[in-house]
Order: sequence, then C-alpha cells, then structure tokens
Amino acid sequence: MLMKVHLLLKKEDIDKQKMADNKIAVVFDVLLATSTIASALEFGAKEVIPVLDGKAAEQEAAGREKDSFVLVGEYQGKTIDGFLSPNPLELKEKIEGKSVILSTTNGTVALKNSAHANAVYAASLLNCEAVANHILKEYQGETIVVVCSGSSNEFNVEDFQGAGCFIDSLIKQFRDEFFLTDSAYAAYSFYHGHNQNSDDILKASRVGRMLSKHGFDKEIEFVSQQNIFNKVPMLIDKKRIIAI
Repeated sequence: MLMKVHLLLKKEDIDKQKMADNKIAVVFDVLLATSTIASALEFGAKEVIPVLDGKAAEQEAAGREKDSFVLVGEYQGKTIDGFLSPNPLELKEKIEGKSVILSTTNGTVALKNSAHANAVYAASLLNCEAVANHILKEYQGETIVVVCSGSSNEFNVEDFQGAGCFIDSLIKQFRDEFFLTDSAYAAYSFYHGHNQNSDDILKASRVGRMLSKHGFDKEIEFVSQQNIFNKVPMLIDKKRIIAI
C-alpha cells in the first residue's frame, strides 16, 4: 500500500471539502495550543473542547456544573479576561478530571476547520511518535494531511519542525512505500537538517521570541521535548478531544 502525506503551511490553506475526501488530519500548533492539549490530557483532564473564540467558550460553559470545567484561552497572544493562560505548566495542577474549554487564535481554529476529515488528531513534539504509531495501526489508505496552524495567515517554523518530527516517525515505522508531497518532504528534510534540535528552533521562532520576552522560557523548553507523552489526542464528534 502506498501512503501519501501532504502538508499545509497554515490553517488558512484548509479546504473543508477536500478534507472530507478520505483524509486524516494531524494538526500542529506547537506554541502552544496542541502542546497544551497533549499536556492537559497527559495531566489528567477529562477532555479538551476546542472552540473558535472566547464567546464560544463561554457558550460551551453555560449550564455546566461550576467545578466540572476550566476556561482556558488566549487571543493574539494575550490571556482572555477571566480565563486561565493556555500554558501547559500553569495548568498542570488545575485540570484533573475536568473538561478544558480551550480557545486560541490559531490551533483550536485549525482543529475545528479540519473536523470534516475521517479522523483528526492534535499533535505536538511531545507526542508525535505516539500519534504516528496510532495512525499506522488504524491506517486504511487515506491521505494524511499534516496541518501547520501558523499564525494570522503566516507560516510558523515551530509547526514545521513538529510536522517534520511526525513525518519522520511515520516513515521509520511504515513498512511499505510512501509518497511525500513537496511541502511534506520539505518539513521532513528541515527536521533532519537541524539535528532534531527543537529547543533552539522554538526559541528562535517569532512566537518563541515573543514568549521569551514575556518570561516563558521554561514553557518553551518543556514543549520542545520530543516524544515524552504516549497519549493520542483525537477529535470525537467534531467537538471534543479525548485521549485514546
């Protein structure tokens, strides 16, 4: 069986119609949404509900029991008033057994817009090998579309690095032939050409520099670790992400 892997450089390139045509979507927003999702599930959250904005988060929370959820979100890099910061290390002690209602500028939008695919996964450097291994077990010949969320219609290098790590994991495990489109091949080559040193790349990226300026170096170092988590975050019913 020939495996085909394609890559989108930013969420604005998602074509919902094409996504519905026998695709598997693997979404990366390394700084920080998909890293936060992977961490939240690893730290014991019941589920993560990605939403498009703060208003949608509040609507999602309406009618839920007060202690059953936490609102987490940012818009254009700033924490939404009354929400927790979408920062994996800050959330660690606050989410066990709870629903995390998550709104971010890029990653949650990319996940929602990919929802018509046969399956949708939230991947990061922290768990891309686990996601790759799960997909290979379930694989039925679909095209795998790796979605780099990017930022405000711009390409982000940290998502490209995460995508390269994921594609590398796929290729290492897949026994048959595979076909990488040029964008997928570029991410794979980029990952190999940088000695897999994700911490330096994340810190040098535009979003990484912005986070560093606000004192988030520890968070960048944390999310740049590769394959330390085994849980696979999957979108269920186009609505909520659970660990499988």
